[in-house]
Amino acid sequence: MRFENRLKDNILSMLAHDGVEAIVSMRDARYFIEAADAGAAVASLKKVFGIASLSVAETCSSDMEELKRAAAEYSRGRISQGQSFAVKARREGNHPYTSMDVGREVGSAIFEANADVGARVDLTNPDAVFYVEVRGKSAYIFGSYVKCHAGLPLGTQGRVIAEADDDRGILSAWLMMKRGCRAYVRGKADFSVLKRYDPRLKVLGEGEEPGKKVMGMVFGAPLSGVGAIDVASYDVPVFFPTVGMTDDDVAQMMAMIERESAPPSA
Repeated sequence: MRFENRLKDNILSMLAHDGVEAIVSMRDARYFIEAADAGAAVASLKKVFGIASLSVAETCSSDMEELKRAAAEYSRGRISQGQSFAVKARREGNHPYTSMDVGREVGSAIFEANADVGARVDLTNPDAVFYVEVRGKSAYIFGSYVKCHAGLPLGTQGRVIAEADDDRGILSAWLMMKRGCRAYVRGKADFSVLKRYDPRLKVLGEGEEPGKKVMGMVFGAPLSGVGAIDVASYDVPVFFPTVGMTDDDVAQMMAMIERESAPPSA
């Protein structure tokens, strides 16, 4: 419960920081975000550690007839001429039908709604997939999963100090944040990208201490550079998250997180 509550707080904080108006709730082991600007909400939520994936869904009631109508309408324009499709259904709760019934009935409705484009069913290798989740009195229809970073909710695994003078140091701090650590960063690097993933990021000055207990030190060093750091001089564990990464690996990951978190105007 502590992890779930922290994740919800982090979701709300990120949406607020990015100026996305939304309502966040949790039920049926899912977080639900209602936002007028779905694109902005997705871009913001992708930066929240602890989210493995998200989907932009249409909502309707769990009544089978309404579900069929909603799915048929949702499918229009999402199947091109001659393409195949499949329906993948999940159901939780008490309903007068099974998940197989949902797949069959919704699939028939989609097939009929797209007869004009020659839609066909292919359960093995479809061109388009329609996901249907029925939960209690509601149903959710969507066409894809947006992969996110997963990890642990930021702030659930204590605090660390990350020394960063270059991209390897930045990435090392980012990887510890993904593991749920709240990072205090210190060094000559530009920390702006990290602030996009943690609006509350604390940047320490040279020689400045955080004033709070930390559980580890983080350094951005390759295997060849580990020996230059006096690990024994610290009374907390020392972490080298990028020790097994080449410079090309670091550059590729940095390009990814820069691109993903870039402001819309960039």
